Amino acid sequence: MAVTVYIPGALRNEAEGAKSLDVEVDANATLGAVLDTVASRHPRLGRRVRDERGQVRRYVNVFIGDDECRTLSGVDTKVPDGTEVRILPSVAGG
Repeated sequence: MAVTVYIPGALRNEAEGAKSLDVEVDANATLGAVLDTVASRHPRLGRRVRDERGQVRRYVNVFIGDDECRTLSGVDTKVPDGTEVRILPSVAGG
């Protein structure tokens, strides 16, 4: 099944400038499987999105459709075919 992962401008350098990535994963795949596929193609982007335990870093928000993954089941959330996944790093500073 196909999932589209949108990459914010702040992280596009880690994905060779891509605004989005088309990801093919197995049916009933989880967000973790989608992010594993992204990380296999763009390891630096993968490290910016998830920590060493495979969890989404606390300063990164990942939306599955309109829902932030932490309000669902995190990386264990099932991702339906055709879903749009958006990665949004938090912005801080003065």
